[in-house]
Amino acid sequence: MLRRVSSRIGRSVLTLPLAAIAALLVFWVTESAHRDSTASLESLGQRATARAHIQTLWRVLVDAETGQRGYLLTGRREYLKPYEDAQGAIAESMAWLRRYYRDDPQAGPMIDEIAVRTRVKQDELAATITDHEQGRIERWVARLETDEGRVQMNALRESSEKLLELESARVVQGREAIFSTLRLSRIGVNTLTALCLLAFLIFVRQISVLDAQQREAARALQAERDLLESQVVNRTAELTELARHLQTAQEQERSHLARELHDELGALLTAAKFDSARLKRSIGSLTPEIAERLKHLDSTINQGIALKRRIIEDLRPSSLGNLGLQAALEILAREFAERSGLSVDVDLNPVELSADGQITVYRLVQEALTNIAKYAGATAVIVSLRTEAERVWASVRDNGKGFDARLVQRSTHGLVGMRYRVEAAGGMLRVESRPGSGTLISAWLPSGGGPQAADLAKPPQAADPVPTRAPAPAASQAPSPVA
Repeated sequence: MLRRVSSRIGRSVLTLPLAAIAALLVFWVTESAHRDSTASLESLGQRATARAHIQTLWRVLVDAETGQRGYLLTGRREYLKPYEDAQGAIAESMAWLRRYYRDDPQAGPMIDEIAVRTRVKQDELAATITDHEQGRIERWVARLETDEGRVQMNALRESSEKLLELESARVVQGREAIFSTLRLSRIGVNTLTALCLLAFLIFVRQISVLDAQQREAARALQAERDLLESQVVNRTAELTELARHLQTAQEQERSHLARELHDELGALLTAAKFDSARLKRSIGSLTPEIAERLKHLDSTINQGIALKRRIIEDLRPSSLGNLGLQAALEILAREFAERSGLSVDVDLNPVELSADGQITVYRLVQEALTNIAKYAGATAVIVSLRTEAERVWASVRDNGKGFDARLVQRSTHGLVGMRYRVEAAGGMLRVESRPGSGTLISAWLPSGGGPQAADLAKPPQAADPVPTRAPAPAASQAPSPVA
């Protein structure tokens, strides 16, 4: 009995130190696991912050370059706001990264390289802005045309990606260290569970912070996209207005030139015609040689009159103002058929268009017919004009060799000019063509009259309408006044 009691007391005495040692061991293991896990998680937080600073550094450099480009293109100081804001953000990020990697022999050289390239990029942006402000246009334009900025940005991106890869590898290593520590701390299950819950909460919090940052970055990106879209819309409206102004100015200049030719050259040719007739009557009997000379003189004057009329019609079609768009297009199609020998059918209906819209449709059909004669190799052409759904539709179709409309080059000035002219008048142009299937050029414009460019539709004032073809006067009759 005493022996059993002594044995139990001895085991109890031995159990207490073992329990204490086990408790101390559990405490040490769990505390070590807790300490190591906490340190690793804090390190992960620091690394996430470092990654954010690296990405911020790259983003603000892009913002600074965007602001510089906007300022160079527009000359407006408000475009420099991203560039000026970027300077403080760059300095703050670089200072944090230098402190963070101060004792890191592996990442330190990368930070030094990033700092040097960042400074070079900042100097390049600042020098370009300085040249622009001091009026040294050739210098900053030449700097932009070089690859210096792109090379620096590519090199900076590569350095940043290397540092991010290093941080990613270290994050992986840190996570592996956490998992090893957690595996070793399974002895203290309850404490380990608490630490796991704590680690999970910290992890969820970090994910929430990163998710919030991503949402904020997405909102900032969307706001920037909206700003760029609004700028594109404004610039498109400005270019459309400029195209309309240029077209109006061109038509005004053509009208002015047509009036000058009609008034000045018409008067000279009319006087020459009267002088020729008086000379023929005053000579009396004509020798064959003099009669031949006078006949040649009359023919030359008639050719000059016809040439003058044709030039005036090309500059400012009188039929458009005197007879209307439908008759003007019929005359244009008939004359084109006579000159080219092609079969031209017309399907023209009365429409209501402003003066600007009428000259736009006329020039569109004129340019399309010119292109058909030069390039299409067609045998038949159809010109259509109608009103549909409060829109005026005009189209020119040919059965020529066609082309791939998707491969139209920017140097195709005829089609580009058509498109700008139609869009400036508030309409839309469409070109449909395939190799071997002919071409369809169609456009719609808003129906209705309007005061836009009303003076452009007025042809040169003439004493009598200019005929399509000038008839040669009879030899026995005096010539009539030339319009």
